[in-house]
This record gives sequence, C-alpha cells and structure tokens, in this order.
Amino acid sequence: MSELTPITPDSKSAEALDSVVNNPTDQAIVSEDRTAKARQLLGMKGASPGETSIWKIRLQLMKPITWIPLIWGVVCGAASSGNYTWTLENVLKVAACMFLAGPLMTGYTQILNDYYDREIDAINEPYRPIPSGAISLTQVITQIWVLLIGGIGLAFLLDVWAGHEFPTIGAIAIIGSFIAYIYSAPPLKLKQNGWLGSYALGASYITLPWSTGHALFGELNSTIVILTMFYSLAGLGIAIVNDFKSVEGDRQLGLNSLPVMFGITTAAWICVLTIDVFQGFIAAYLVYIHENLYAGILLLLIIPQIILQNIYFLRDPVANDVKYQASAQPFLVLGMLVVGLALGHAGI
Repeated sequence: MSELTPITPDSKSAEALDSVVNNPTDQAIVSEDRTAKARQLLGMKGASPGETSIWKIRLQLMKPITWIPLIWGVVCGAASSGNYTWTLENVLKVAACMFLAGPLMTGYTQILNDYYDREIDAINEPYRPIPSGAISLTQVITQIWVLLIGGIGLAFLLDVWAGHEFPTIGAIAIIGSFIAYIYSAPPLKLKQNGWLGSYALGASYITLPWSTGHALFGELNSTIVILTMFYSLAGLGIAIVNDFKSVEGDRQLGLNSLPVMFGITTAAWICVLTIDVFQGFIAAYLVYIHENLYAGILLLLIIPQIILQNIYFLRDPVANDVKYQASAQPFLVLGMLVVGLALGHAGI
C-alpha cells in the first residue's frame, strides 16, 4: 500500500476563510439574523424562533414595541392638564405612570391577547412563544396575573400620590383591564367584530393613557374624555392596520376583521380615511376654541401621513403594514402632543 500524502496547510487558506466570513452575502445573513432577533424581542412581525431565555420570552410576550403609543398618551394627558411643571417629583410621577401604561397594563393586554389567540398565531405567526411551545400556558397565566395585579396596585398608589379623593387612576386601570379582557376572551371577544374590536383598541391606545396622564396632574373632566374618545376614531384606523398581518388566519377561523369583511383594498381605504378625517375634525375643534396655531401645526402633520399612505400602505397593505406604521405614526403621535398642548393652553 502507498503512504497517504500528508496535507500541507495552504498559506492562502486563512485568506480564503476570511473571504467567506467577510462575504457581503454572509454579512447580510448575519445582519438579517440580528434584525429577526431584535424583532422577536420587541414582539414584532418577522421574528425568528428559537429563543430559550425565559426572561426574553416573557419580554417578547409583552411586545415592548406596543408600549410606545400608551407611554406617549400619558405625556399628552399631562400636557392637556395644563398643570405639569418640570420638577423632580413630577418627573417621577410621569415615569411611574408610563410604567403603569406600558410594561404593566399594555404588557398584560398583549399577553392576554396572545393567550386567547394561540390558535390564530399558530397559523399567522407560529414563531410566537405560545404556539411554538417556548413557554407553558401555566407560566403565561401566571405572568398575566402578576402584571394585572401589579398594574392595578400601582394605579391606586398613583391616586394616593396625586391626592385624589376618588381613585380615578385606579378606576381607569380597572376599566382598561376589563376592556382588554372582553377584547380578547370569549364569549364577547370584541375583536371578532372589526368595528367594535378596532375601536376598543383605538380607545385603549388614546383615551385611557391620556385620561390617566391628565388625571395625575389635573382634574379629569367629561370634555377631555369625550374629546379623546372622538380622537380614538383616528386610533381605530391605526388598529385596523394591525389586522392586515392576520388576515389569512382570521379568514380560516371566521373572525370578522375589516380586511376579512371588506377585502384588502376597501379595508385599506377605510383605514387611511379614518386616520386622516378624524384628525382633521380635531384640528377643526382647535380652531373652534381659538387655538389656531396648534390647529395649523396639526394639519401640517397630517400631510406627510397622507403621502406615506399613498407610497406604502395603499399599494400593498399586507406587505407594507410595518413599514407604513414606522414611517407615518411618528407624525400622528406628534399631532397628539400638539393637541394636548393646545388643550392645556386653552384650559379645557
């Protein structure tokens, strides 16, 4: 038998290896993987499966990306009270109120929704923690109760801190948690009805945190509640955007979301018109109370939303829902702050 010729390391092998590692295609794959993991942690569409850390899974269930509008709603409410001043105590109050609205109450709402949507998510988003089996149902239920009890407890503590005779913030937290339950859970399951479900979601994102922030620094009144409930009709449009990613699963399970009821194209037009028209009505109200400058700023903020709706959303709402929200919603939430400042300036 002949001897095997030993393999001599090629001096170019290291360079070859470097070329593989530094290959643009490989870098793109690594970048895509990191993006998918970030999406997973934030609870966004397009996440990657396989997370094993229980704390990251718990955070993913709470969908941190959804906390932002409610945290912002607290800021708008503080502005509309007309009483916020930049003191250390007020900053701490706002921070506690943001924690209530975001991680606690919104986290509770998102996990509750995922628990009751586990069959739909198995079709639409099988990488989510519950349908993928990354977390047990017992652990999910425990987390729901911890967030709910913690949220309601903090709400009552904020009432004490604000010196309320009636626990206004506690009442808002209880109402919000009840709406979250009937939105997701049978027998009512409001999300089965495209109109009721979308409005309940819109009101939860605008009226509830806004009223909480206002009550923390001022006296919550019927005008603020009614006006923010009207503003929530614009939030209804934002809620409809979230239905496009689930349209296939909704069809299979018989849920009457607006894209299922009216079709993709018609539902997309309902969505954008609702967002734009009701913001326009709010601008008209600001003119009515002689806050013309704020009304003009709000109208200017509606214009880029209309442009982005045409560029992204109306062309392909299923593919571009996330891209549209990321680009257009900053203008909507800035408009909310403009309205809050206007109401505080007018002493409403």
